[in-house]
Amino acid sequence: VQLVESGGGLVQAGGSLRLSCAASGRTFSNYAMGWFRQAPGKEREFVAGITWNGGSTYYADSVKGRFTVSRDNAKNTLYLQMNSLNPEDTAVYYCAVKLYSGSYYTARQYDYWGQGTQVTVSS
Repeated sequence: VQLVESGGGLVQAGGSLRLSCAASGRTFSNYAMGWFRQAPGKEREFVAGITWNGGSTYYADSVKGRFTVSRDNAKNTLYLQMNSLNPEDTAVYYCAVKLYSGSYYTARQYDYWGQGTQVTVSS
């Protein structure tokens, strides 16, 4: 599986960005997926997850109500719409594929990762 994130950049506090994750190499629609982020000096943390058909979504408390995860299985693409961004959201954002059952919230449950895209929110 290959995952390629895009859409990161520099944005002012209160602004919005939409990240995309293009998948190839497996039947994208068969698998759950997630977004994680890692800020400098911090561990990688869960941001959002979505089931194979988009029927259920999961969010970290820190982003609930501001971020929305979605997917378009016809386009093999995962999205993360980020609104009301603040400087604490600054991090490298990664998408990941979860091949098997297990918690959406734990990075070790995911089997393939993208290279990440930088999101920087200025105050």
